[in-house]
Amino acid sequence: MSKHFTLENEDKGARAGVLELPHGKVHTPIFMPVGTQGTVKTMSPHELKDINAEIILGNTYHLYLRPGHKLIEKFGGLHKFASWDRPILTDSGGFQVFSHSGLNDITEDGVHFQSHIDGSKHFLTPELSIEIQNSLGADIIMAFDECTRYPAEKGYVLESLKRTARWEKRSKEAHRNFDKQLLFGIIQGGMYKDLREKSAEQIMDIGFPGYAIGGLSVGEPKDIMFEILSHTAKLLPKDKPRYLMGVGTPFDLINGVESGIDMFDCVMPTRNGRNGTVFTWNGRINIKNATYHDDSKPIDEKCDCYACRNFSRAYIRHLYKANEILALRLNTYHNLYFYLELMRKIRKSILNNEFEEFKKEFVENYDN
Repeated sequence: MSKHFTLENEDKGARAGVLELPHGKVHTPIFMPVGTQGTVKTMSPHELKDINAEIILGNTYHLYLRPGHKLIEKFGGLHKFASWDRPILTDSGGFQVFSHSGLNDITEDGVHFQSHIDGSKHFLTPELSIEIQNSLGADIIMAFDECTRYPAEKGYVLESLKRTARWEKRSKEAHRNFDKQLLFGIIQGGMYKDLREKSAEQIMDIGFPGYAIGGLSVGEPKDIMFEILSHTAKLLPKDKPRYLMGVGTPFDLINGVESGIDMFDCVMPTRNGRNGTVFTWNGRINIKNATYHDDSKPIDEKCDCYACRNFSRAYIRHLYKANEILALRLNTYHNLYFYLELMRKIRKSILNNEFEEFKKEFVENYDN
């Protein structure tokens, strides 16, 4: 096993393990709340600990533009700057750079882009991405890659994954904190199985302590996403953590775990919460709907989170109608609690060799 990762049990492909990081242990499979700008929207660090979030994300692109990685480094890194003493993962900034269509120009050296904030021009290279992440001081940092769009021509995807391999090699060479920060490689290859195999071979040849699967949930149909995910996960080493980037719904998480994924992140629980959609063990509901005007039940009668213990659907709907910030906070709190509780139950089922039964029961009850 990797000195950082211990695989505790495997149940028909689903994995339970422990990832040991400088700021604490992470029990996998795990969902990581997204804190784009050094904060998980509407949540305080204390509240994140209340729901037992073991690791959160920060975003290299956004923190580079504002307030700047050198300022954060001056404060002792992102942990101290954000008053969060548990593990953090930062992405490379690549996805954000490539997603701002019309504001970027890809070259062999890196990507020229314009800030979405003020239009200022910047040049993000693998070396700068790693420099930023070294300054931020996250426990896990990501190599710089290109996330291709869907659909994309096979010829372009092939050239892109080759460039990604060169960039990830440069990322590893630029990394300065091997003793404090784990640098993960990212597998690309679009929706082409043979290109996923080629990318995995190239990235594993470089060698990283963990591997991520990127370039999924970018507009492709779900059946294609799951097919490519399952195929790619099988290519990765068993003794290192596997991270599926930017996916997804509760159903996506269960299918990802079944494919052998250990780590997940997505803005879905926080973004949906702010927009009035909440997740329950019976499926999603929109708390703003008129049907909840006088509903005395909690968001979810099977949930034990702070919001469900103390407030009715009617009250939270009232908060939305009155444009009160507390509505966003309560929904986000509940959604993150639900996601983390789902992962805890999945992990327990794997350790007890009952994952298949757990998945069957969840799918039967959950109206996606």
